[in-house]
Amino acid sequence: MAHFAKIEDRTVVQVLVIGNEDITDENGDEQESLGVALCNQLYGDATWVQTSYNNNFRKNYAGNRYTYDQTRDAFIPPQPYPSWTLDDDTCQWNAPVAYPDDGKMYSWDEDNTQWKEIE
Repeated sequence: MAHFAKIEDRTVVQVLVIGNEDITDENGDEQESLGVALCNQLYGDATWVQTSYNNNFRKNYAGNRYTYDQTRDAFIPPQPYPSWTLDDDTCQWNAPVAYPDDGKMYSWDEDNTQWKEIE
């Protein structure tokens, strides 16, 4: 199955699933342009970008409220906290302090910019 994200103002507002046969050309190769054309035909003209459920391309699978960065050609999830920074290689957000590796569960405390053990 192929997945296509509808983009409005750089933001993902919808993700559709399309059969691979609908994006396969006469040579048996998948073509994003065929999926875009089908999405426009069925749902009206819009900006459609293919996304990979397995993260094989465009860094991350698109989700609602994700941003599509055309320069990076990547989908970026919403920033979870103001103190977190974007990893340019993965396009994932990282806390300023690494998650503890002691087998316990933690939640992020933005006020103190640290991990707080869940009791």
